[in-house]
Amino acid sequence: MEAPEDLLYTEDHLWLLVEGDTATVGVTEYLEEDLEEITTIELPEEGDVLEPGDTMATTRSLRALLEMYSPLSGEVLEVNEALKESPEWLCQSPYEDGWLLRLKITVPGELEDLMDYDDYQDFIDGF
Repeated sequence: MEAPEDLLYTEDHLWLLVEGDTATVGVTEYLEEDLEEITTIELPEEGDVLEPGDTMATTRSLRALLEMYSPLSGEVLEVNEALKESPEWLCQSPYEDGWLLRLKITVPGELEDLMDYDDYQDFIDGF
């Protein structure tokens, strides 16, 4: 299973690319296997403020509804508008075109609760 080594990860199978005080958030290849046949995706608005555990994205597929929760506190700087027209990118290109949103990190200490590549690999090996 592909998982880039330079990212941080959550137990909910989200990845984060942290650049300064900005985090780009997406779904891992592990989670995208559960997102087959996505029909729609709902994302927050730019300027929305999220706290850990707030719903940041909702996908609908032919089989299920899946909510994804914010891993960090922050302001939504940008959402991937292209996903609304092409939600399949979430599955076809989870680490490139399928990113969900960019957050301005407001509580940097929350990054310490995330997993690095090795910890994430150990975590998914447990499934």
